[in-house]
Amino acid sequence: MNRKVILIATFMMLFACVGLFAEGAEATAESSSSAAKYIAAGIAVGVACIAGGMAVGKIGAAAMGAMSENPELSGKALPFVGLAEGICLWGFLVALLIIIL
Repeated sequence: MNRKVILIATFMMLFACVGLFAEGAEATAESSSSAAKYIAAGIAVGVACIAGGMAVGKIGAAAMGAMSENPELSGKALPFVGLAEGICLWGFLVALLIIIL
């Protein structure tokens, strides 16, 4: 696995733990659950954006290589990059539903 991905995942877990324990001794059950909702929403967006970025990087490089050999492939290759970017939007949607519900 890539070292950057492991480092980012470690920082995300660290921030999640800090957010859980930042409430202190005066935390009630309601504020604790709301903090957990925000942490879960942040993790959903973070993981989706990291995965989307990795997918766009690989698909975009392959699409540009294919288009340099055959320019007629641009119409077929670019929608795949857009589909990979959609992963980030799904993560945002999940986070929004977590916060609202």
